[in-house]
Amino acid sequence: MAKTSHGPDLHVDLAGLRLKNPVLLASGTCGYGVEISDLVDLNMLGGIVVKGLSLTPRPGNPPPRIVETPCGVLNSIGLENIGIDAFARDKLPLLKGFNTKVIANIFGETVDEYAALARKIDRIDGISAIEVNISCPNVKAGGAAFGANPEAAAAVTRAVRAGTGLPVIVKLSPNVTDIVEIATAVEAAGADAVSLINTLLGMSIDVKKRRPALKNVFGGLSGPAIKPVALRMVWQAAGTLKIPVIGIGGITTPEDAIEFLMAGAVAIEVGAATLVRPAAAIEVISGIKDYMEANRLQNTAELPIPRAS
Repeated sequence: MAKTSHGPDLHVDLAGLRLKNPVLLASGTCGYGVEISDLVDLNMLGGIVVKGLSLTPRPGNPPPRIVETPCGVLNSIGLENIGIDAFARDKLPLLKGFNTKVIANIFGETVDEYAALARKIDRIDGISAIEVNISCPNVKAGGAAFGANPEAAAAVTRAVRAGTGLPVIVKLSPNVTDIVEIATAVEAAGADAVSLINTLLGMSIDVKKRRPALKNVFGGLSGPAIKPVALRMVWQAAGTLKIPVIGIGGITTPEDAIEFLMAGAVAIEVGAATLVRPAAAIEVISGIKDYMEANRLQNTAELPIPRAS
């Protein structure tokens, strides 16, 4: 197929959003976006998924709460954040100055908290979509994560869907037996898209101090080490769902991102790589464009590879 005179078109349609390219910054790795605006041209991004927001400010877990591991990083930040009201007042006005989509990542300990957050965000100008973190403990179910149970995941999705007219993206946990079962449940409950994967539960021990490296003992593993697991789950979800899939997990190079797009993801999120190279997402955008030009692809819809019948 001949290349257009203006080069490949990187625009994608994601759950009702028109993104200039399929590359987003992942929640929890770029703060509220404004913190890295001196290092990264945010205008070049398809979008920014801001740090997880709760109804009220949250202090997070005690340190140490982040530790490097081979090919990755473990974190147990504890979802520290300033709360939705402070975000809307202090951070969002600055973000609105950039030509990129702002997606609010939210979490709660009860279904009612998720619903209340959705209603609040629905009244805030400047937020384009909601990403729902269901890897949080359900305090009414003995601390089991919402994302580990299809019924609980669906309940949160329905509550958020009822509270907002914005696109609802549900972020799935990999710490489950069957990712397709959870993905199918949230699709049926009204999700407009899913993003996956969130971090894998892991642990590290400091052999010199003879104690867990993280104060909270367990943490979420991200980075290149989780990419094969993430890619497999994205492939499974994209082959089953009718709604768009966003790929996350160990994307550090353009080739990584292209693999996820070939697996059926409509867009991708760059996470841990941003901690090492703040401009990693910009490099990914450039690399995707170069690949498409070299292979005479006009748009990203031509990237997914055929599946065996």
